[in-house]
Amino acid sequence: MFTRVERNSALPAGGNVLHFEGSPVPFQPGDSVAAALLAAGASPFRESPVDDSLRAPYCMMGVCFECLVEIDGRQNQQSCLTTARPGMIVKRQHGARTLG
Repeated sequence: MFTRVERNSALPAGGNVLHFEGSPVPFQPGDSVAAALLAAGASPFRESPVDDSLRAPYCMMGVCFECLVEIDGRQNQQSCLTTARPGMIVKRQHGARTLG
């Protein structure tokens, strides 16, 4: 499991919470969505549209696209490049993005 490397890893008091699959996930200011989810032990993030294999962040710099999630109703969002904001609704992405 991923852990924070800061000596004082206590999360600040306040409203720094997003919601992943209906569960609250606290985060520190400046965290990406992927970092917050990984620190909370949330994995996998999505399923491959090719063979339904489970995927999670790999590169954490926007190159691999393994961290795609749905954020506030928008599919195919790179969680490693998206800064966490209070109240975000994040869901796993199942298969390919739907068109519509």
